[in-house]
Amino acid sequence: MKKSVLTALVLSLPFAGPALAQQTPAAQTAPAEGAPAAGASQMTPEEVAAFNKAVTDFTAGQSAQQAGDNAGAAAKYDTALPAIRVAVQKDPAKIDNVNFLANALYADAAAYGAQGQMDKVIALYNEALPHWRKVVEAKPTDAASRNILAGILIQVGNQKLAAQDKAGSAPLYQEALPLARKSVQEKPTDAVSKNILLSALIGASGATGDTALQTEAVTMSKAMIADGTVDASNKPAATTLAGAAAPAPAAAAAPAAKPAG
Repeated sequence: MKKSVLTALVLSLPFAGPALAQQTPAAQTAPAEGAPAAGASQMTPEEVAAFNKAVTDFTAGQSAQQAGDNAGAAAKYDTALPAIRVAVQKDPAKIDNVNFLANALYADAAAYGAQGQMDKVIALYNEALPHWRKVVEAKPTDAASRNILAGILIQVGNQKLAAQDKAGSAPLYQEALPLARKSVQEKPTDAVSKNILLSALIGASGATGDTALQTEAVTMSKAMIADGTVDASNKPAATTLAGAAAPAPAAAAAPAAKPAG
C-alpha cells in the first residue's frame, strides 16, 4: 500500500472527542496540616478553600455533562481548573492531585469537543499530556488511564498530521503504540483497546510510511471488520484498508468508569 494512501486515510478520519468515559477522581480533601513534602510548598488557607470549591465545581460539571449540558459543564470545569493547577504546582509529587487535574482537563476537552470547539480541545489535550504521563507512570497497571493517554496522543497526532506536520505527529503515534499494544495484550477482546491500537497504527503508518505498520493496520482492519468491533471513527479507514465493504457494526460497549481511588 502506498504511503500517500495511508496519509489520506488518516486525514479523512473525523476528529472525535474523547471516546472513553471520564474518570471521576476520588473525593479530594484539603492538604494535610504540617510540613509539606520535600520539594513541595504549603498551600495557603485561601488556596485550600479554592481547591475544595474546585471539587464541588468539578462534580457539578460532571452532572451537567451527563445531562447533555456541555456548555454548562465546560463553564464549571473552567472555573475549577485554576485552583487544581495551583494544588499541583504546590506539590507536583502528590499523584492524587495530578490525577484530578488530568481528569478535569480531559473532561473539559470532552465538553468542548461536543460543542465542536476543537481548538480548545487541542489546547486542553496538550496541557493534559504531561499529567497523564505522570499518572500512567505512577499506575502502570491502570488500563483506563493508559488508554486515555494513548487516545490523547493519537488525537493530537491526528491534528498535527492534518496540518501536514508528519515530523511532529510521528513521535506521538510512536508513544501511543506500546501503550495501546499493552492494553490489547491484557484484554485481547476489548473493543475500545483494539480501536485505540488500530487508530495508532493508521496514524503511525501515515506519518512514517513504515511498511510493517501498514501491513499490521491492514490485517487488524480486516479482523475487526469481520468481528464487528471496528468503531465509527475507524470504520472508513478500516474499510478502505481491508478493501471490502464493512458489515453493519456491532455496538461496541463503552468502558465502565473505574472505581475511585
